[in-house]
Amino acid sequence: MGKILIIDDDEAFLVLLRDYIEQYYPLLRVQTCKDPLLALREINEDVDLLVVDLEMPRMTGNKIIAYAIGLGIDRNRIILISSHDANYLHEHFPMGTCLAVLNKFEAGQKAVLDMIFKSLQKKISG
Repeated sequence: MGKILIIDDDEAFLVLLRDYIEQYYPLLRVQTCKDPLLALREINEDVDLLVVDLEMPRMTGNKIIAYAIGLGIDRNRIILISSHDANYLHEHFPMGTCLAVLNKFEAGQKAVLDMIFKSLQKKISG
């Protein structure tokens, strides 16, 4: 329990986010994948939180989210991240599309991720 799968073609961002989670949320297990096609086989019922970049080569985040939902992953366990600003994201991905849509470079959006990670870690620790 507490498995987070992060799919993003930006390796530096993957390392940054993985290291951050491992440092501040030690009960969470983080798996990262730079290639969205390879990531498809990692999406299963063991994933407690799926973090997906919107724009990647070979496959978009939209398609990955649709695939995950098709496998039975609850929308409330999916976060969509992007370099687009928050207004664009909320306009194109209305409430209910997934748990959250976040700009991965806006400092204020980090607080939302922290809230989600903290909640997941609390759920694990009982």
